[in-house]
Amino acid sequence: MKEDQKRLAGTAAAQKVKDGMTVSLGTGSTAYYVVMELARRVKEEGLSIRCVSTSEATAKIAMENGIEILNLDDVKHIDIALDGVDEIQPDFRSIKGGGGALLREKIAAGLSDEVWWVMDASKPVEVLGAFPLPVEVVTYGLDHIREKLESLGYRPTLRMKDGVPFVTDQGNRILDLHLPEGVHPFDVAEKILLWPGVVETGCFAPICRGIFIGKDDGVEVRENPAPVRYF
Repeated sequence: MKEDQKRLAGTAAAQKVKDGMTVSLGTGSTAYYVVMELARRVKEEGLSIRCVSTSEATAKIAMENGIEILNLDDVKHIDIALDGVDEIQPDFRSIKGGGGALLREKIAAGLSDEVWWVMDASKPVEVLGAFPLPVEVVTYGLDHIREKLESLGYRPTLRMKDGVPFVTDQGNRILDLHLPEGVHPFDVAEKILLWPGVVETGCFAPICRGIFIGKDDGVEVRENPAPVRYF
């Protein structure tokens, strides 16, 4: 059921892409369906696009399916960014980073003319916080940062993959914060981003132009009347 919702949302979001656009491709299970629909359009409709990717994993999938992937610094601008979210409030603030690409995702989204988040029906929530807050940190002093987060009651856990610490495409680690009830992730992010060694958090301002929500009976589109810009 959830997988069908992701597929519907990803397929619908991919229709936002027009011929000649430069597109930022996101990371994760929902963004996968965006990539596959764009690949279909390239192959069957002759869609001509150039893409950047927020992760090496997405880049590999895209190139294997006939989509051109460029380095971010090799493009003048990005027309549209399409990516998933882990949680999103009614005011369009969101948590991302479940796929481990939060830093690249934030940079690419900030450089895009238009941003659309794509999701299944479980992602919209009234208040952020149920999903752990990803925090990307450098390896130098990692244990000290983790201990400080623990002392504040944020219950950090080092993200693991296949029995070893997960490594981001930038060579960093991720601490997932399991925040107490009533503690808002954005308040935490504002505090810890001042710490040396903390690279980025998964808190995303309401940068999106809108969202695609896959549901059992179709796709709902919600537009953001006042998207913000990072740059």
